[in-house]
Amino acid sequence: MNLLTMDGVSKSFGEKRLLHDIGFGVAEGEKIGIVGLNGSGKSTFLKLVAGLEEPDEGNIARNRDLRMQYLAQNPVLDPGATVLDTVLSGDSPAMDIWRRYRKAAADMADKRRNDQALQQELALLGQQMENLAAWTLESEAQTMLTRLGVGQFDAPISRLSGGQRKRVALAAALMIPADLLILDEPSNHLDNLAIDWLEKYLQRFSGALLMVTHDRYFLQRVTNRMVEINGTRLYSYPGNYSVYLETRLAREEQEAAAAVKKKALLRQELDWIRRGARARSTKQKARVQRFEKLQEEKVPAKSESLRIASTASRLGRKTIILQDISHNFEAKKVITGYSAVLDRNERLGIVGPNGIGKSTLLRIISGELTPTQGQVEIGATVKIGYFPQESTGLPDEMRVIDYIREAGEYLPNGKKLISAAQMLETFLFPPSSHWTVLGKLSGGEKRRLHLLRILMAAPNVLLLDEPGNDLDIETLTILEDYLDDFPGAVVAVSHDRYFLDRICGRILAFEGQGRLREYPGNYSDYQLRSATIQENRPGPNRELDQGRKKTDGQEKTRPIKFSFKEKKEFEEIENRVTAVDEELKNLDDQISQAGSDYQLLEELAARRQEAEQHRDYLLERWVYLTELAEEIEKQGKK
Repeated sequence: MNLLTMDGVSKSFGEKRLLHDIGFGVAEGEKIGIVGLNGSGKSTFLKLVAGLEEPDEGNIARNRDLRMQYLAQNPVLDPGATVLDTVLSGDSPAMDIWRRYRKAAADMADKRRNDQALQQELALLGQQMENLAAWTLESEAQTMLTRLGVGQFDAPISRLSGGQRKRVALAAALMIPADLLILDEPSNHLDNLAIDWLEKYLQRFSGALLMVTHDRYFLQRVTNRMVEINGTRLYSYPGNYSVYLETRLAREEQEAAAAVKKKALLRQELDWIRRGARARSTKQKARVQRFEKLQEEKVPAKSESLRIASTASRLGRKTIILQDISHNFEAKKVITGYSAVLDRNERLGIVGPNGIGKSTLLRIISGELTPTQGQVEIGATVKIGYFPQESTGLPDEMRVIDYIREAGEYLPNGKKLISAAQMLETFLFPPSSHWTVLGKLSGGEKRRLHLLRILMAAPNVLLLDEPGNDLDIETLTILEDYLDDFPGAVVAVSHDRYFLDRICGRILAFEGQGRLREYPGNYSDYQLRSATIQENRPGPNRELDQGRKKTDGQEKTRPIKFSFKEKKEFEEIENRVTAVDEELKNLDDQISQAGSDYQLLEELAARRQEAEQHRDYLLERWVYLTELAEEIEKQGKK
């Protein structure tokens, strides 16, 4: 059954037409990924579905009782509300009762006396909390916030960074039951561990999902349908991201063949027309009409793609040397005693939880920030191109062409020179947009333009801080191709697992308390080899390959096996999970019988939260030990 249907929908902003005469529908249980170039109308399309924008033409029909939840790309939250209140501020009966019960309990605590009316109200609300299963809402919200990397439940929204606000808004959207969940770039501002959790959460989500994301692993593992927005049109593909790529390639090949055939027909008809058509014959009239029809037909536009020539200034033997650097922010250790020499062809990916110091390290490498201790030596021929996490502060009044020309009028490409205007066209800025002021560009278009400006300066060391933020998949794919041939060093902070797998030869992981550890290989290799992927993951997890020992310059892999403690833990863990589940059930029974005893309710809720966290830890250990057992079994079969 369709939850929502679009028919003949068109939408424009000023002179720019984004969508034209589109049809679209969402069925129950569908998980749909939306892709397309920056500025193609993806976010506008989501707003139309959510009812936040109205179409210029056409109709959108929604089921009468359809429950929708929408996460904006840049959500607006009440700055005076706390994190927990924001997450539980949704329009649902359970949350409404929770808010009323909490207020009544606070009123009773403030009066510090036995108020019979309040007691009766609390008893009534307590029964309604039981009926709506609302007793666990607070602990569920706290667990979800923790998973998404937010631990300050009582902090006001005004004190949070933009990334933290996005995570709070995501938790708020996920907490409310929905038939259709609409997410605009949900993985932006999440670290890799939180993305893994969100991926699994959405795989289990029973409702329909509609999301815009540039995370290709996310699209591959979560979606069962892809929709591409291209040139005001919608193309729908059943299947996940890899199926979409195959089907799209076949479609474009068919369209290219149709275009060739049409050109041949046009040449034939044009030759006949030039020889002079006699309009008296019915057959001749038909040929004239066919020629006119061929001229009017529009061949579907081929998907545009970026082609960038990898260019860099000459880089000498000395690049960038970090000598025993340490850095603190007040009492917080961010980096402790890290030394490194960047290779001329370095491909280094930097990973770690949000706020741990990844961007700080990039600023130290660039020379923008002086470390608390240690030295940074930058070679005389080094020319750094630094692409920050957010493209803010761009001059909105400046025109696109002038912004690029400031960095360079021409870019050397072998024996040729590429002009700024040519590079703009390569980056999908058509000539008609070159004199547009930056203030009229979308956020993604500004990000793409900022990247082009950095490349136009021909750097030989590229420092990329979350390059995937607000860049579409087309741009990311071409950037990756560009980096394949880039004749210089690349250091990238990224949560985009595909990007890190694609470009990196080495991973530098922040593992807490200023510790940094290097791992050979790309991100997938790092996941397999790391002793602890994140410090805030509960409990220690050993490396699956249990380390490597170097012998005579060669790496020798030790066999995978359980330790004595792990073998015993694996044998007992299912019974331990069952015991905790029983404890949670007993606590739920006690909560339902506590009535209006607020002090007892607080104590039981705290014990339940602790038990729930313990269960989460046990489940993570169970997953890890099961995976380790499977690896051991595979090893035994070899």
